[in-house]
Amino acid sequence: MLARIVDTVLDRTIAPGYSRLGYLLRSAGFVGDRGDPAPDDLRGRVVLVTGASSGLGLATVEGLARLGATVHLVVRDAGRGAAARDAVAAAVPGADLHVTLCDLSDLDDVRRAAKELADTGPHVLIHNAGVLPPSRTLSPQGHELAFATHVLGPHLLTSLLAPSLAPDGRVVFVSSGGMYAQKLELDDVESTKVPYSGTAAYARTKRMQVVLTGLWADRLAASGVSVHATHPGWADTPGVTSSLPAFRTVVGPLLRTPDEGADTAVWLSAAPAAVIGTGRFWHDRRARPEHYVPWTRETPADRERLWTLCQELTG
Repeated sequence: MLARIVDTVLDRTIAPGYSRLGYLLRSAGFVGDRGDPAPDDLRGRVVLVTGASSGLGLATVEGLARLGATVHLVVRDAGRGAAARDAVAAAVPGADLHVTLCDLSDLDDVRRAAKELADTGPHVLIHNAGVLPPSRTLSPQGHELAFATHVLGPHLLTSLLAPSLAPDGRVVFVSSGGMYAQKLELDDVESTKVPYSGTAAYARTKRMQVVLTGLWADRLAASGVSVHATHPGWADTPGVTSSLPAFRTVVGPLLRTPDEGADTAVWLSAAPAAVIGTGRFWHDRRARPEHYVPWTRETPADRERLWTLCQELTG
């Protein structure tokens, strides 16, 4: 009971809970239903990880490989993907690793790559690819880059791979705790009505990912596929260093390692289905509220409007 109270306090106070301190305090309680998967729990399972060439994605690939999974690194750059594969292969001898090129912001490229990825017979799809543009940038189809990378690309890839996912398969969206500051914004998804802020666009699209998690969970429930979202807390990654240098300077000593940030995504890939259910938002192996303040709450109609919008823009 005391551990649960401490966990909740850490979560609500944000900085302690999102920092490395929060992870270290909570990880002592990773036992029972929240315990570590066995070393071979993902043997024979195929996992696809987008944005896998560095940071959280690379740490996720290594964590999955240590559990015996066959892992496909879905990356934009062939050279960086090969370097990431080789780094994991050196750390996990015998790991079964593959590289697939795909730019999640380019819907045509998503369609091309989906044909190749469907043939792998995937069990788990982890949407980890992320961007925080310094200025408003457009995807090849003319969509704002964060919206295309975090929302449209993952939605389309999930749609195209859903028929190929194993009956007990899983989809995991790697969101961000920053989404708590944003409501579901559907009247300016392309970020044209106010001066552009990459941080705001990032957080808004991460809120959209959490909403999509519930929508996909409902639609895939009959197939046995579960859908989850998680946020990693504050992790020390190349993305943080390049996109948020001031933040990195101030809180650097408190940042989690990439392995700590990736922990829950790896755990969700292997945890018993009865433990994790579906349609939930996770942090440090525990389901969390999707809202902490009333003004960020969306209506069921808003949620369905997001679904319709994604269907129209990716159709």
